[in-house]
Order: sequence, then C-alpha cells, then structure tokens
Amino acid sequence: MPIITLTTDFGEKDHFAGAVKGAIYSELDTIRIVDISHSVSPFHIPEAAYIIQNAYKSFPPGTIHIIGIDSELNPENKHIAVYLDGHYFVCANNGIISMLASEIKPEKIVEINIHDRIITNFPVLDVFVQVACHIARGGTLEVIGKEINEIKELTGIKPVVNQKGNQIIGNVIYIDNYGNVISNITKSLFEDIGKGRDFKIAVRTTSFTKVYTHYSEAINFETPVEKREEDGKKLALWNSSNYLEIAIYKSNPSTVGSASTLFGLNFRDTITVNFE
Repeated sequence: MPIITLTTDFGEKDHFAGAVKGAIYSELDTIRIVDISHSVSPFHIPEAAYIIQNAYKSFPPGTIHIIGIDSELNPENKHIAVYLDGHYFVCANNGIISMLASEIKPEKIVEINIHDRIITNFPVLDVFVQVACHIARGGTLEVIGKEINEIKELTGIKPVVNQKGNQIIGNVIYIDNYGNVISNITKSLFEDIGKGRDFKIAVRTTSFTKVYTHYSEAINFETPVEKREEDGKKLALWNSSNYLEIAIYKSNPSTVGSASTLFGLNFRDTITVNFE
C-alpha cells in the first residue's frame, strides 16, 4: 500500500491540512497518509528542507512526499516532481529540494504541466494531490511533466571555509521545538577541515571547545546530584542528523530558556569554528 506524507506550513487551526487529506482519500481510499509536520514557519523554505531531509529516510522506498511550502504557481515558482533516493517529492521549485540534492543526485526531475487541466488557487490540494495519486497508482513522471535537468538552489545554507583552511563560518538553519539551534555545519565537513586539531566554536558571546554526541554526555553522573551542573548547562553536540547543534541541557523555551533565547540566536545568525 503506497504512503503519501505531508509537510506544510498550514498549521493546525485551519482546514487546509484536512482538506488535502480528504482530497487524497477521494482519489485513493486505500492510501496511507502520514503527517510529517504542519508547523513549519510560514514560507520558511530552509526549515522545511531540514525537516524533510531528516524525515524521508525513515520511510520505505516508493513513498511520495508532498511538500506544501510557498507553492503558489508563478513564472519564478514552477511545480516539480522529483525521484530521488528511491522516493518521490512533489513541491514547488523554490530551492527546497536542493538541500537533499546536494548529497544525492536526483534520478529524474519533471516540471509539472497539468495546470491547464486544473483550475485552482490551492495547488497543494489540487495539483499536488493529483500528481501524488498518479504516482501512487503506478504512473510515470513523464505523463505529468516535462523532464528538466536542474532545480533552483537554496542560497545561504552552505557554510564557508576560509582560504587558510582553519575556519568554518556557518549559519543557523533551524531551531527545534526545544529551542536547540542547528547550524549548517556537518560532522563530515568539520572533520575534513579540522583534521583532529583543537578548535573553538564561537556563538555570539559564548564558546565551546568540545562537541558531544549525546546530551547526557555533558553531565558528570559521578558527581552527587545536588552538586551537578545540569539544568541550564550549555553544550555543543552532533545531533541525530550529524549537524552541529548548540543546546541547553533539558531546555524549555517557555520556562528555563533555551539556546535560542539565552544566546540570542535566530535563523541565519553566524556560528564560527576556528581550528588551532
């Protein structure tokens, strides 16, 4: 049974997400629909790209992913269907797929051209649903679009390495529900440039000289509970997606604060790694 996933900025209040699911079931009542997220910040393409990049791999090959972010059709924002890493992605050509395509080359990309058969001002409901259901029935991409070779690049998501090879300048690309700050610096880039050298990670007025692989590694459990530095402890770690993350141990943005609030970090802010 095919699976269709939904990633949108629709939120939970309005009817949009429910209407899309209803349209899918009206086409294919045996399909399985999985919500990845409907809480992407409005029109936040890098945020959506990060979420879908880290979610899609958990689904079986052949899964169809509808991404409803900034999907209004215009001359600079065409619709595409992409076959990449054994999965299908239906979305706007606004750079959202480029984060995935930077690691894995798409096997096929088509620019969707069925719009002349559909009158719509809600493309995710009408166009994307029709395309996803066509694929779920076993249809080919060539039927719903013309093949293209390039997709729009998402700018500002790649870190920069200086000419001396001793500094990586990265940026915040995502802030999660706990207020943890995720940079665009990957573990592989860090190790490739660092080559085992000592380092200092600079984040506004604070710095880090160690990167953990689990949150709890930052806590010395041999120290008596009453003497531990635990709640509010700052740390840098490689998160489950192997991106450099700045965090506060057991943070809560609404009470004790978080890395984002305590360090004043927001989307696109700079995180720098200096190697010695």
